[in-house]
Amino acid sequence: MFEGEEFGDSLKGENRIFSGDVFELVPSLCDESLDLIVCDGPYGVTTNGWDKVADIQEYNLRLLQLFSTKLKEGGALYLFGKQDCIDFIDYRPYLNLKTKIVWYQPSRLAQGRSTFTNNYDIICYFIKGKKPKSFNLDAIRVPQLVELEHRLRCENVPSVLNGKFGKTKFNGIGKNPGDVWGDIKQLTYRSRELVSREVLNTIQKPEKLIERLILASSDKGDLVLDAFSGVGTCSAVCKRLGRKSIGIEIDKSFVETARKRVANTQIQ
Repeated sequence: MFEGEEFGDSLKGENRIFSGDVFELVPSLCDESLDLIVCDGPYGVTTNGWDKVADIQEYNLRLLQLFSTKLKEGGALYLFGKQDCIDFIDYRPYLNLKTKIVWYQPSRLAQGRSTFTNNYDIICYFIKGKKPKSFNLDAIRVPQLVELEHRLRCENVPSVLNGKFGKTKFNGIGKNPGDVWGDIKQLTYRSRELVSREVLNTIQKPEKLIERLILASSDKGDLVLDAFSGVGTCSAVCKRLGRKSIGIEIDKSFVETARKRVANTQIQ
């Protein structure tokens, strides 16, 4: 935490990263003050010290309870995890689960010996209430997978012209990315944005992945909580895209790295 400054005062600043525990610092934020939360915390599946939690579902439920009071109506939460990260908890009193995004990573080197290798992470997309405050589809469209001529020909069939699929017409700037994302690859040892090999695959996510979440569910000037800041990917992307952010990270060495990274990030 910055010397002489209370965490709750961070709303007055922009793109600040604080050293501390999420469960200790977030309660001091004003209720309904956040537009978006990106939560890439423990998965509960590795031997890393930061990833060891007694019960990942109960841990995530505590996070959902905490975050629900800090989000504005319609605000979004993206919670990272594995297949069963929220399967055995009742999150419905707190937030509305819109979908589970599958981040598909076929290039993983690990090979299962007694079952099928896990090749994806889950990103749970929640909102507070029934209607999202922001969902900027045009900002996150991806290229169409079919040729234009064929797609336009399909639009002439009766089910599209006059039926319930009338709103699915071709859009020249691209399509909705859907809930399976295979177009964003993991970082590798050769990735220019990789901060260090220590954080490869377990801590540092690609900027392109975080960018899609921020563009979809926030607007310029919005306030984003980077709940487990790591090396500052989310906070850096927020600054580049003109969002304000508050980052929290318990590892002090990562805090310093993240602060330098954000300081060196240019606003677009």
